[in-house]
Amino acid sequence: MSDRVLLDYGSGGKASQRLIREIFLKHLGNPGLNRLDDAALIEDLSGPLAVSTDTFTIFPLFFPGGDIGSLAVHGTVNDVAMLGAQPKYLSCAFLLEEGLDMQDLDRIASSMGRAAADCGVQVITGDTKVVPKGAADKMFINTTGIGMVIADPAPSGSRAEPGDAVLISGTMGDHGLAILTHRQGLKFETDIQSDSQALNSLTTRLIREVGDVHVLRDPTRGGLATTLNEIASQSGCEILLQEDQVPVRREVQGGCSFLGLDPLYLANEGKFICILPEDLASKALEVMHSHPAGRDAALIGYVREGQKGRVVLRTSLGGHRLLDMLEGEQLPRIC
Repeated sequence: MSDRVLLDYGSGGKASQRLIREIFLKHLGNPGLNRLDDAALIEDLSGPLAVSTDTFTIFPLFFPGGDIGSLAVHGTVNDVAMLGAQPKYLSCAFLLEEGLDMQDLDRIASSMGRAAADCGVQVITGDTKVVPKGAADKMFINTTGIGMVIADPAPSGSRAEPGDAVLISGTMGDHGLAILTHRQGLKFETDIQSDSQALNSLTTRLIREVGDVHVLRDPTRGGLATTLNEIASQSGCEILLQEDQVPVRREVQGGCSFLGLDPLYLANEGKFICILPEDLASKALEVMHSHPAGRDAALIGYVREGQKGRVVLRTSLGGHRLLDMLEGEQLPRIC
């Protein structure tokens, strides 16, 4: 096999078969994928299903705390989990640029395989296309996830109610600042790592051990502030956020201050918002703190009547300011 991706690898012929066998099946192989049929046969899913699709164009392909391969798995698994589902299967389509280093592709496929195994999901169908050099930027990945809904009713952004508590599973802004500083070659005293990780094992525990979870949502592009605005709009309520309760790593806060950024608007790839009745908040925090993905979880606000679709931040000085949705592109190609 060549040390670079060639147009021939997307032809469907012998070169394509070598690529599938020596890269994708080596790292992602399982009984379903190994059949190499035109579609995957699924025989063990029943009841309500959750389906999500996403496309990953992140630059650079490798970053502190992850790469485009593990991010593609985590991102889609997490989206399925936010509907109160157990992710089971993924599809995966690669768009490769001619000339891509084959070692990079092998490394990314290997990372995807490890991430899928850690999440308890299988990649059961896929596709590969190769475009001429200059027609893309190295690699884009599209993934679709499917899982069985175990919550009844399923969490939704439209189910927040006045009196609910708003929890966050961990620190804000890690992924966004990690990508920005790595991309620009910026150095701080402490290295900033992406928070890219799977959340499905923790959300499953919350649903089974706590019960009445109204909303689950991961604050990716647009960050915490934008995601809370989406929820407030969907539910027709107001959300009050306590600034001094939102967990932000010291190095992230310092980096944001230096660069003039707000961590409430930075992307996250391994955190989620949980909104549920206030009397269940303590139990939910107990469950979250006992899990590696939720050890920094905190209660950060409440849902109230107020003005529909509005998010209000109570500052550490006791004042109030409106948090609107993100306007414009703060950082392109973040996921």
